[in-house]
Amino acid sequence: MLSLRVLRGSRPAALGRWAGVAAASAGTGLLLLSSLGWALAHPEHGTSDAFIRLGWCVVPVAAAVQLAVAVGRAQPVDWPRAALSAAGLGRTGLIMLAAATTSLVCAAGSVLAFLVFLTLRGDITGVPFDGVGPGLLAAGKPLPLAGAVTLLALVPAVSALCTAARVRPATAPARDMPRGLPWGVALTAIGLAVEVTATGGQALPLPSGLGSIPPGAAGGWAITSVGMTVAGPGLVFGSGRLLSSHHPGALRLLAGRTLQYESRAIGHPLGLLCATGSAALAAYGLQHTSGHSLGPVTLFAASLIAACVAASAALTLWQTRRDRDEALSAFHDMAASPNLLRAAVAVRATALVAALLPATLLVAALSSAPTH
Repeated sequence: MLSLRVLRGSRPAALGRWAGVAAASAGTGLLLLSSLGWALAHPEHGTSDAFIRLGWCVVPVAAAVQLAVAVGRAQPVDWPRAALSAAGLGRTGLIMLAAATTSLVCAAGSVLAFLVFLTLRGDITGVPFDGVGPGLLAAGKPLPLAGAVTLLALVPAVSALCTAARVRPATAPARDMPRGLPWGVALTAIGLAVEVTATGGQALPLPSGLGSIPPGAAGGWAITSVGMTVAGPGLVFGSGRLLSSHHPGALRLLAGRTLQYESRAIGHPLGLLCATGSAALAAYGLQHTSGHSLGPVTLFAASLIAACVAASAALTLWQTRRDRDEALSAFHDMAASPNLLRAAVAVRATALVAALLPATLLVAALSSAPTH
């Protein structure tokens, strides 16, 4: 009940963020239910093929959970902490409230996905939707309620646990080089090596008939994505250090120091965005080589992943912009030129693109996983 009251009293911007989380949860729920429907419609393929199709849903599930955690971490900033403290909610209470609110919003999205899936199957209207193939809906066949509820509860449960683990009081960002850069580079190199050398084993079929890849190649891609995410703060910090080196003027010094100060806050989401971009470029090259067009479900999943990752990065950048309000007020008090502040933003954006875009293109070019 308290979570509902907090949601009702949230600002329009916060409600918009929660609506995005609900939409991501609903989209992920539809993908999970479509895998269940495909397994019901094709029992002759056995359980292994069904688990493989369900396994590909791990990526959109992770993207939706990551967005839910990002919104859940941002929400306590807008809560009336004095009023909640007066109600007996301390630090632990705020963490549990954030986790409960995140779970509630994700559960609402899962319920919406279930209603949409039942409507498409014709369980509510009595007529299956003609625009979706029967292989994904299993129209006319009984839907196992326990299995559907278990799949739909995945995103709310994982989001609540991850939010409770990640919501902590904000700490001042350190000005030293993040220690994750060497580890991130090492993980990225290991992942790429695994991708290009993986052979043997039972091949995993790719979505939309794009062929199949060895299981090691899929594992290598996961390692590469983790490595790029871990290396993100170091790349951002390094670009800021380069900007502020060699007798910088006021513009370069301001832009460089800001990047160094915010590297830990924005580095991981930007690294994940780069990993997603490199995977998208590699998948496009694979699709162009095979000549197969992507199916509607694959396109929907890819769009969902891209939207969740981009929204998480945008939310993080917005949070850092809000955290700079006090510093911006100090600059205005010192009569700093507005043109200087706008130019510093442009220089920071240019530096980030110059640091992250080549890394994304390089990893995409090297991600030539063997296919059959």
